Amino acid sequence: MIRFQHVSLARGIKPLLEDVDLTLNPGDKIGLIGANGAGKSSLFAMLRGELHADLGEVDYPTKWRMAYVAQETPALDRPALEYAIDGDADLRRLEAELAALESGPESHGDGTRIGELHAALADADAYTVRSRAEQLLTGLGFSIDQMQQPVASFSGGWRMRLNLAQALMCPSELLLLDEPTNHLDLDAIIWLEDWLKRYEGTLIIISHDRDFLDGVVNVIVHIDERKLKRYSGNYSSFERQRAAHMALTQAAAEKQSRQRAHLQSFIDRFKAKATKARQAQSRMKMLAKMEEVAPLRAAAEFSFEFREPLSAPNPLLVMEDVIAGYRIENDNEVTEKPIVRGVNFSLQTGQRIGLLGVNGAGKSTMVKTIAGELKQLEGDVRLGKGLSIGYFAQHQVEMLRHDESPLWHLAKIAPTTREQELRNFLGGFNFGGEMVTSKIAPFSGGEKARLALALIVWQRPNLLLLDEPTNHLDLETREALTMALAQFEGTLVLVSHDRHLLRATTDEFMIVADGKLQPFDGDLDDYKDWLFKTKLGKADVTLPTTGKADGANIQTGVTGAESRESREDRQERRRLEAEERQRLSSLKKPIESRIKRLDEQMAKLNARKTEVDAKLADPSIYDDAKKEELKALILDQAYLAKELEQLETEWLEQQDALEQLSA
Repeated sequence: MIRFQHVSLARGIKPLLEDVDLTLNPGDKIGLIGANGAGKSSLFAMLRGELHADLGEVDYPTKWRMAYVAQETPALDRPALEYAIDGDADLRRLEAELAALESGPESHGDGTRIGELHAALADADAYTVRSRAEQLLTGLGFSIDQMQQPVASFSGGWRMRLNLAQALMCPSELLLLDEPTNHLDLDAIIWLEDWLKRYEGTLIIISHDRDFLDGVVNVIVHIDERKLKRYSGNYSSFERQRAAHMALTQAAAEKQSRQRAHLQSFIDRFKAKATKARQAQSRMKMLAKMEEVAPLRAAAEFSFEFREPLSAPNPLLVMEDVIAGYRIENDNEVTEKPIVRGVNFSLQTGQRIGLLGVNGAGKSTMVKTIAGELKQLEGDVRLGKGLSIGYFAQHQVEMLRHDESPLWHLAKIAPTTREQELRNFLGGFNFGGEMVTSKIAPFSGGEKARLALALIVWQRPNLLLLDEPTNHLDLETREALTMALAQFEGTLVLVSHDRHLLRATTDEFMIVADGKLQPFDGDLDDYKDWLFKTKLGKADVTLPTTGKADGANIQTGVTGAESRESREDRQERRRLEAEERQRLSSLKKPIESRIKRLDEQMAKLNARKTEVDAKLADPSIYDDAKKEELKALILDQAYLAKELEQLETEWLEQQDALEQLSA
């Protein structure tokens, strides 16, 4: 097991951990979470032996082999497949020794050692290593042709995938993964999640992807206030447990009440209005979700909202017989590279679309074409009058002027607006004080992404095109973005590997596959099934689309498919779960009503008690002439304290009953 005993650690003058005790058991799958700068990466460095605790000890069994993802990738001519296999250093050492013996002049005289090496290589699964590496690289998005290409030919993001492949190829008892999903698409994340579920060693993951954590980990370790606190269960379980601890924090309760009132007011006003029905439904989803997460959200770094669009053309955009792709100029010749063909697509006001598809299928190409950054190769694109597009993609973050400030960037698109108004707006995105006028060069990736989002929000778009907006964002900022998008009153097209964001903010899915854009008649679980079956490539696969009556049934001959839950079984399970939620809701209502009433009563009594305490703190109340008033105040104080104690006791009992129902 892994033990932290009275561990303290500081980086420079900043204390990260103080007198920490923690035990992690063999086979645990641990999610390590905490605010940016809390010390997550430093904790990994201690486990790797690159940092040493200032006080205390960190230890785990010396026989454990450790694997982790290297942060640098040399520009090698070595093929990607061989580079991935290099992750198994013991196997490579055995191969090198065997090759040296067999090619040496005395190879025939050392037959015993050669035999031992062949046996050791068999134990190390050397004869299946290429097949295992190919499966692993396929899961991470590499084609067979790419596996033979040199490492130096890949971009930075793809090199990080190769480093991840090396870590997964390394036999280990302890696997450390720091933000493994940052450079992965949704298909690769789903594959990695499945791989990690089957990993038999002890796993520690730093991640800002809540669905990924929910699918993999069974323990959460939270770095908070320079302590490590262990929670059993996945990330959602951690949220519930921590929310229960914070439920009595008055500031959190007040913030939750304001947010709920704001959402409920919108629902009450617009749920029967056709033009606002979709937005009202989104707010109802958010309201239901707030029951679980609002106490935690009170501690989030920031929140924001998209301003109401100035206009709402309908349709916003129409594509007819469009071919989306690239024009490549080479030696004065222009060649066309079509990616998605035959696109017939109408984007209506209020639609909220999640765009799915495996890596390289053409999702980003479609978004760029809709945004007008890529001109279609063929076909017609018509824009609605008054269309205002807010487009977010990672390359736009990289195009920010690093030698300029947040204030400069906003003033550039709003030159006639008063500076104080711009400062106030940027302050809402946590760009305050000197930060608002500082060069953005030293900003973190998350801070730059937040600035890019702020610039989009200022322009009040009626169509949001977001291509992987959560890269580099921490959990709190992702949740703030999720809440803002759920309340956005315009139209949304979203490409994201964050399944929580997709589920919470989109109402329908479309898929880019086989060079076509089609509706996807299913949810993310159906997409996961389809993805595994197409990646395995064992049989013809029917894509589930709304255009076919049997589109929900994915035909496959994959061995072991029976072990996966069928679509019909999953629909029945969801129906039963919905009935159970309805039953629980009817049980919760009287409890929630009583809790609300208790909150109101305690608020009134606390106000009265504050008044009494203030009067008793006044020295003049103890004059002889005010003996009767003093006596009355003391009696009131005692009465109020007793009443509050009784109400708080009942409040806790009601909360406990509500939590048991929720569990």
